[in-house]
Parts: sequence; C-alpha cells; structure tokens
Amino acid sequence: MRISLVSEHASPLATLGGVDAGGQNVHVAELARGLARRGHEVVVHTRRDDVGLPAYTSFAPGVTVHHVDAGPPEAVPKDELLPYMEGFAEQLKVEWRSASPDVVHGHFWMSAVASLAAARPLAIPVVQTFHALGIVKRRHQGAADTSPRARLRIERTIATGVDRILATCTDEVFELVRMGADRRRISVVPCGVDLGVFTPDGPAWDRTPGVGRIVTVGRLVERKGVGNVIAALASVPNTELIVAGGPEWSALDTDAEAQRLLEIARSAGVSKRVTLTGRLSRDEVPALIRSADAVVSVPWYEPFGIVPVEAMACGVPIVVSAVGGMIDTVVDGVTGMHVPARDPAALASTLRGLLDRPSLRKRLGRSGTTRAQDRYGWDGVAASTLDAYGHVISGRHTDAIVAGVSR
Repeated sequence: MRISLVSEHASPLATLGGVDAGGQNVHVAELARGLARRGHEVVVHTRRDDVGLPAYTSFAPGVTVHHVDAGPPEAVPKDELLPYMEGFAEQLKVEWRSASPDVVHGHFWMSAVASLAAARPLAIPVVQTFHALGIVKRRHQGAADTSPRARLRIERTIATGVDRILATCTDEVFELVRMGADRRRISVVPCGVDLGVFTPDGPAWDRTPGVGRIVTVGRLVERKGVGNVIAALASVPNTELIVAGGPEWSALDTDAEAQRLLEIARSAGVSKRVTLTGRLSRDEVPALIRSADAVVSVPWYEPFGIVPVEAMACGVPIVVSAVGGMIDTVVDGVTGMHVPARDPAALASTLRGLLDRPSLRKRLGRSGTTRAQDRYGWDGVAASTLDAYGHVISGRHTDAIVAGVSR
C-alpha cells in the first residue's frame, strides 16, 4: 500500500525533549519504519519549521518525510498552528492528486483537520490517532490549557467524521464514545517500544555506591508531574533523582520550567540530590534507565506514556500515576506500582517500599520485560495498525458495491 502519515507538528526527524517534541514523534517515526518493513510505501507529511529543510528527505528504507509549507518556516508552538491547517490541507491535496495514497493516517487533532479537508474531496479513507484529547487536557489543566478554544468542538467533528479511530488505550475509548464516536469504528492500538534498543542488558550510567537512584524521562512541562517527584524525594532518604529532558543542558539556566523545578528542590531541601541532565538523545536513554532502581512517571494525565514501556523493556520497575494509558501498560504490583496523580506523599511511601525491597524490584523488572516484549514491540503495533487500515479499505469497497447495487 501507499500510506500517508500526517503529523503536523511532530516530525520523526525532530530532536526529542522539547516542549512539543516527545512521544508522538517517536510513535510516528517507529510506526513508519514498522509499516515500511512490511513492504509498504510510507510518506510522513509534517510542517516545515526551518527554511533550510528540503521538501522531501529519506528517513528510512521505504519512508520519505515531506516538509509541507504551511505558515512561517520556523518553530511555532503547536497550540498556535490551527490557522495554518487550511494551507497545510491545500498542499496535501496537490500532493495526493498526483500520487493518491491508499489510506491517510492523521496523528493529533490538527493533522485530522488537514487530512479530512484534503482527503475527502479525493475519496481517500482517513484513519485517526489523537494522541491526546482536548476534553481531557481541559479537565486537568483548566485555565492553564493553551489549546485553541475551538479544539473540543473540532475534535467531536473529527471523531464522527473519520473512517476509523485508533485509540492508544481503553480509557481513551470511553472518552471517544462520550464524544459521539461509533464504538464499532474504534480500535485500540497502543504505542510501542524499540525492543532492539530498550533491553535489560547493556551499558548503564555510573552510580554512587550506597545511594539509591530514581529517574524521570520526558518533556519539562508542569503537567508531567516532575515537581511532585522532587517534592516526594524529601521523604525518600539516601536517594538521588535524575531528571532527563527539556532543552540542552547549556540552556537549562534560561528554561522557566527547569528553574521552577530547581526552586522546588531548594524549597524541599533536596537540591543536592536532584540532577537535571537536559535533553538526551534516544541512544542515551536506555543506559540511564538501566542505572535506576526505579523509573517514575507521574503526570497529571497521560494519553499513553511511552517511558513506562521503555522502562519495562529495560527490566526496571516503574512507578506511575494511575491515569490514562498507564493503567493499561503497567500492571499494579506485577510490572510496576500505581500511585494517585499529584500526591507526593503517596509517591514517597511507594518509593520507600520499593527501594527497601531489592527482591520486589527484581520481580517487577522481570515481569515488565516479559510484558513489553509480548505486547509493545513496534512490529506488533504496525501489524495491528495495518489490520485497522484493512478494515477501512475493505469497508469502503463493500460500501461502493452496495451503493452500486442500490443504484
């Protein structure tokens, strides 16, 4: 098949760790590779955010990245991109008129805006992965939500207008049905992990003998809950916290969220036990994870959460807030531990119990590796995604036959 993945703000070529570069970038990149390994031709359409980028560039065997001219060719916060989606759609329409894909797969709600506008006039089926829902974001962030005001209304239209939705977890299915989506047109296809990179065996960062280590990995934005981890550290003695993510290390001094986190550490009296590394390359992350006694991921909400699966694949126990996709991926007491979101006291209690029991950590780590390998490899994710494409294409074919008969 010819497959078009549309990811308006999250390029597979982006450096991870910035405010708008995270799990979606990984998902799109690895899904594209997985689809191509199965013999399909994949084009990823993403917005040009640098004037020096070529229109087309090879990303992997069978995968091309198309930089679409829509808005200024510079970095723009994703919550400000909606006005440029009409232009994005026009460029896609030109592209698809000359080389029509068999299926379009939008990633994030604004990608669906462009995908539907371009694909519908050409009768191309559209599949959608939201990655995050505005209604959930608004529920948890309230007035701090910077999404466009029209997002919730537009997402409801998308949910009822695409041919199929690929939800990343069961919790998302319930939200989508409440928004009006047809349950029969929803498949659950999780995000995945590179099982060749995230493994229990391999190099690990050095440790200070006799000192425990917990690790967080991800974007430095308040909702990720890193501030709660730092606050909890005050009640977890003889343990250090490594925080990976955000801008380059040299830019942490001018990053507002990094400075907020360091102030929390100072106020909690743990500044000497907290290290911010700044942005790490993907190749550096497994070694950091392997060095940890536990990885912690306690966002206020999380549509899926790739880091917990990466930790499990590395054989390291994971402590997560019991929200969103992490309820699916992390089995409480089996592959990791669940805690309430925004509850440093509960987190501290769980971490103390985990750090004091090496045998429990070992058991959770082994079970996590097994679960990651069985359920979250990218080849399996690609296969499930292709099954969903097949349902859409065969359904379209059946509808066309029925329409022809009725005429």
